[in-house]
Amino acid sequence: MQGLLGILILITGAHSLYHSNSDVVNVDSSNFDNLVLNSDNIWVVEFYAPWCGHCQQLTPEYNKAATALKGIVKFGAVNADKDATLGSKYGIKGIPTIKIFGVNDKPEDYNGPRTAAGIVDAVLNAVNQRARRGLGGKKSSGDSKSKDSKDVVELTDENFDKIVMNSEDMWLVEFYAPWCGHCKNLAPTWAAAATELKGKVKLGALDATVNKVKASQYEIKGYPTIKYFAPGKKSFDSVQEYDGGRTSSDIVTWAIEKLAENVPAPEVIQIVNEDSLKFACEDKPLCVISVLPHILDCQSECRKNYLKILDELGEKYKQKMWGWVWAEANSQPHIEEALEIGGFGYPALAVVNIKKMKYSLLKGSFSYVGIDEFLRDLSYGRGGTAPLKGAQLPKILTRTPWDGKDAELPKEEDIDLSDIDLDVKDEL
Repeated sequence: MQGLLGILILITGAHSLYHSNSDVVNVDSSNFDNLVLNSDNIWVVEFYAPWCGHCQQLTPEYNKAATALKGIVKFGAVNADKDATLGSKYGIKGIPTIKIFGVNDKPEDYNGPRTAAGIVDAVLNAVNQRARRGLGGKKSSGDSKSKDSKDVVELTDENFDKIVMNSEDMWLVEFYAPWCGHCKNLAPTWAAAATELKGKVKLGALDATVNKVKASQYEIKGYPTIKYFAPGKKSFDSVQEYDGGRTSSDIVTWAIEKLAENVPAPEVIQIVNEDSLKFACEDKPLCVISVLPHILDCQSECRKNYLKILDELGEKYKQKMWGWVWAEANSQPHIEEALEIGGFGYPALAVVNIKKMKYSLLKGSFSYVGIDEFLRDLSYGRGGTAPLKGAQLPKILTRTPWDGKDAELPKEEDIDLSDIDLDVKDEL
């Protein structure tokens, strides 16, 4: 009975994370315009996929926020995996994505904490904005950027060089004035972007009316002005103007693209144990897995040529943040079985989406051009995929890393024939 109940739960949960008794309304292309766009209410809409782990973790928090704001704001959810039309219409590139409709002409992205409290705070701020706009008033805001978010670093003339210029991190720094209306409007957006980019890119704010040395050094003539400081070793000449949009999603997207431009090419790692695969591929959007011929069939020069191709392609596609790994033929049989590699011979290559447990197999030539065309098609959403056999990551065996040398052929044993009777009778 319990087993049957579990199956029923899986079946009913396969299409929606929100039940009919939830305060979250399931919306799709058929009712979205009528319920959301043509409504006088503010709507908070989550775009999700049932298989997405982060979406599943968000569900109880999203439900709490919907219940807390019941009668004030409407909450909806779109299964973007099932309804690709809406996802494409609103430029959904990652899940879960939460958008707030009804505050401005265009929906606003929510990039704050994925907690009920964080969502409620952001939505109430949106309600406040809309109400004040109706009164013809102005948005309220504090005078100090440091009060907007603990993730925005308050900078001064005294700490700027130590914190920013002597850092290996990538920085976006806003130069502002406390009295500036545009700066006040940017404050919550800047704070939300800082939280979203935490651990990847650092965001700072400097009061240019007080800290005039740095404002003069970087020729700040208007407020707010945002400057970009690239990761790694910094110099005054390398500082650039930020030329992206002013929404939190614009800032996050711009920063991630800049970060990707500066990341080193990924290392093509040999799969020698479970940790090596996790290190290269865990949390990556895709993982490129190659299986190269046995060293006896393809000695060091041959193998290095294959690895060179993979290195060059890793450099070309480094902004995708993919993982790159390889294994020797027959050394990881469970991987080959799961990816159905080996039937076409070696070398072979497959690209795996670990989150979706799906893969796509290279059926063209294992060459720079052949793999490049294959990866380019995948980047544009073309090419077929198949579910990973077993619906889970295959078992990884522990192997000795390749030493970069040729393999020695097994020595043939010398056979002593002195004691063997070789007397052959003439049968003629």
